[in-house]
Order: sequence, then C-alpha cells, then structure tokens
Amino acid sequence: MNFPSTDHPNMTAPFQPVVRSLLETDLYKFSMWQALLHWHPGAIAEYEFACRNQPAYPLAELKEELERQLDHLCTLQFRQEELDYLRSLRYIKGDFVDFLTVFRFQRHFITVKTDGEKLLIHAEGPQVHVMGFEIFVLYIVNELYFRRFDQQAALAEGRRRLDDKIAALKAFGKEPMLRNPFEFSDFGVRRRFSAAWQDEVVRRLVAEVPEFFKGTSNVYLAMHCRIHPIGTMAHEYMQSFQAFGVRLRDFQKAALEDWVQEFRGDLGTALTDVVGMDAFLRDFDLYFAKLFDGLRHDSGDPVEWGEKAIAHYAKLRIDPHTKRLVFSDGLNLEKAICLYRHFADRIITGFGIGTWLTNDLGIQPLNIVMKLVRCNGQSVAKLSDSPGKTMSKDETFLAYLRQVFEHPAA
Repeated sequence: MNFPSTDHPNMTAPFQPVVRSLLETDLYKFSMWQALLHWHPGAIAEYEFACRNQPAYPLAELKEELERQLDHLCTLQFRQEELDYLRSLRYIKGDFVDFLTVFRFQRHFITVKTDGEKLLIHAEGPQVHVMGFEIFVLYIVNELYFRRFDQQAALAEGRRRLDDKIAALKAFGKEPMLRNPFEFSDFGVRRRFSAAWQDEVVRRLVAEVPEFFKGTSNVYLAMHCRIHPIGTMAHEYMQSFQAFGVRLRDFQKAALEDWVQEFRGDLGTALTDVVGMDAFLRDFDLYFAKLFDGLRHDSGDPVEWGEKAIAHYAKLRIDPHTKRLVFSDGLNLEKAICLYRHFADRIITGFGIGTWLTNDLGIQPLNIVMKLVRCNGQSVAKLSDSPGKTMSKDETFLAYLRQVFEHPAA
C-alpha cells in the first residue's frame, strides 16, 4: 500500500529539525566509539551512503533539505542530563563521557552530492569524529522522505498494524512458554518513519506488553522511557580491524580481544557475519566462547545459523542454556516467534526488530545504509551471508578477503 505523496515541500517554510538530541542514536554507536577512542584513536575512516531498493521518488530531491539538517546536527552538543545518564551505565567510562562533553560534529567531514536521481553522502575524517554520523544521516533521510506522504493515512494504518501486533503478542502469551522466555527489543531508530512514530510505538509496547518488550537501541528513548538500552557492536567495529595492522587472517580475533579488554564482561554479544559464520566460528574458540555471552545474527538463513552456533557450543562442551542467540536480520514478530519456537528449549534467545516495528505503516520502507568502506587508507569490507549485503567498491580486496577466509563468491 502506498499513500499519495504531498506536494514538494516549501523550502521557505519554518525549519523543522529532525535530530532532537545527540543521545538519539543506537547504543552500539557509543560502545564502539568508546572502544575505538581508547584503542585506536588515530584511525581515519570513510563512510558512504547507499539505497538498496527503489524509492518512490528520487532521493536526490532531498539534498537541500538534508544539507540544512546536517548544518543543524553540527550545532548540537550533549546536554548535562544526557551525560549524567551515560555515566550511569556501568560499561561507559568516565573519560569517554568527558570527551563527549566537548564533542561536536564537524560539518566539513561530511559532504552531500547528487548523481542523477541518486543521493551521494560521504563522511571522511578521524574515525572517532565521523563514525557517529551514520545513524543520524539514516533517520534524517528517512524522515525527510516520509514527510512527503499523507501523514494521517500512514499513521492510521500504522496504528491499526500496531494494534494487531500487540493483540498477537497477548494471544501468544497465553501459550505455554518454552524453557527460555520470549524477549524482543526495538532496533528501529535508523529505519523509522519519524521520531514521533517511534516514540508512540515504544511507549505502547512498554505499557501493554512489558513481559515481552525488553528495551530499545535508541539511547534517548531508553533514558526517557526508563527502559534498557540494547546493543553491543556493529560491522564497522570488526571491519576496522582489517586495517589496524594485524594480519588480515587475525582481524576478528584482534577485534574480539580488544572488546574483551575494554568491557571486561559487559556487552558480551559478538557479531558473526563480517566474513561469514563459518569463518567466524573458526576464530571463536573456547576462550572467546566462554567470555562472550552469545552471538548476534544479521545475515543468512537464521535457522541454519542458529544450529551452527549450538553445535559449536556443544563441540566446545559449553552448555547452550548459558548462552544467548540474538536475531536481528529483517525480523518481524511472526518470524521472531517462529525462531523462538525452534530454539528456545535449547538456548536463550533474543530478538531485535527494526523496520517492522518503526516503519510498518503501509508505505514501502527505504532500505538505506551508510557503511564503512575505507580505514587508514585501505579498503575494508563485509562478506555477508546474504546476497546483496556486501558493500565495497574494491573487487580486488573482496577477492582477497574471500580467499583468506574461504568465503564463497556471491
């Protein structure tokens, strides 16, 4: 279902900022930011925006509006109450919060251009100054894009669908639970329809299904709704180590080791698909398997992935009931419940649902990303377990990465 778009926005209308706080980003941005600031503060990085599906109108039309929103973003600083909140999280260190007290995004590190109908966004500079742009850019583009659609019709449809989700969860709650509970979180800040809609979704889930809804990746909402902020690491953290001077074959182990040293047992969910699950498990030995609480799935067949994880723990003689599998790849509630039924008698499960919580309003969502493509002057890449998720312009490096990690070509 697509709702008719409105007329082209009037650029003389009062400015409506999309970003309301620097705290409104994914928790894993802060955790990765802290780790990279402490262990690799001099890294230089490049990030590029891409849209993986066909939008209803050219994203290039958003350029002027996006420029104004980025100008606004670069005026913001963390508020004292936000810094105090971050200090209250036991895994966030005081010197990192001190850094954030003076942090501001620098406008000259990010550029916006167009190529025909395409929107080109490029951020380049010290990694600890440009890595934070990603989530803000994605939800700014989303909100500007969806402002052009019929808001009343979209919200009415979104509320109807949210009612159905809550009803389905309440019906599911009447079933006998398996050995481990069903728990899910909101991972939808980057793909949301709007800030107001994410607020509404999260507050209703907190109020109506608290037995299942356990948190959000949106740190701003976690603070204001008094729920748990959720997240550990993303692909960019692991990819960065491809350029940090270790032997390429050892980059995953180096990244995991630095994470262990930084967080000392906190934030213990490892991301597995930077060069594929099979290559990850070859590096995820008994040492790491004991130190990390569990694994996160973000590409490839989730059942096959989960079975490999359980078999790996069994091979290492680790009780799977002491570990957690977190699923986060394009989930909706139906898929999450199916995966829960398949695995929850054998291992703890968790589910991160993004687009289908915060942008399920009857309009085709954008599939947009902003990925790390170079670090310290050399290409980095992810070899996804799902076709189409690999993002790199350097085919020579991709071929080398596949050879080193025995990853099949897509």
